Amino acid sequence: MPEPVPQAPHALAVERALAILEALDESRRGLTLSELSRKLAIPKSTTHVLLQTLQRLQYAERDEGGRRYRIGLRARTLGHGMARGFTLAEVALAPMQRLAEELRLTSHLAVLDGIEGVYVQKVEPPGLIRFGTHIGKRMDLHCTAVGKVLLAFACSETQQRFLAKGAFLRHTPRTIATADAMRQEIARVRRLGYGVDNEEEEGEVRCFAVPVFCAGLRTPAALSVTGTTGQLPMSRGSEVLAHLRRAAREVEEAEPAALGRSENA
Repeated sequence: MPEPVPQAPHALAVERALAILEALDESRRGLTLSELSRKLAIPKSTTHVLLQTLQRLQYAERDEGGRRYRIGLRARTLGHGMARGFTLAEVALAPMQRLAEELRLTSHLAVLDGIEGVYVQKVEPPGLIRFGTHIGKRMDLHCTAVGKVLLAFACSETQQRFLAKGAFLRHTPRTIATADAMRQEIARVRRLGYGVDNEEEEGEVRCFAVPVFCAGLRTPAALSVTGTTGQLPMSRGSEVLAHLRRAAREVEEAEPAALGRSENA
């Protein structure tokens, strides 16, 4: 058996920098130097050097208090390039704009990448309430409405890879945190044809999502609306789902034609 090739120091630094960016991207309130060091098992001095470099290059930023780091503007814009080259995101924009305007809720479109979800489009309605999501942001599948839909309509191999983790990060007391409970949720979402995040990723935030079946994707995309629990009570579910399903059909009907135009361009 060949001996493992030793990892070059610069390759290790790249891996650690990317791990820091992923950790920051997953955190809503940001992370301190100590929290990042403990979470990623990277020496504090090394974490500090990498954070300084990422901050200088605008891939990370510090809050006003100077203690917590967040994902930077330059890192946020990386996902926009992917969305610009993704026909589905362009096709979905107009239906999502109508959806956000009609319901006065934020709309997201997500696709599956491995065992994570990625937002490829986002539309916000007028108003003061804003959610900390952005195009290109990755999200957990077990605690988001779009994530549940993506997982429920994925192939069995992808589902098994995800469930093999056994336990999942608990964001709130409502988060589904075990594989058995998640397996039941996957079956429920597939049976009903929609997913709900009922304060499972963030307190006082609720989302509904439906699948979007597209010719260009092996796994359906997921279309959602997000609001506070006050904006989006469970009693409003039937109305919201009707709007979501209509918007999903609009995307499905327009996507093959747009894909053909893209291939002939």
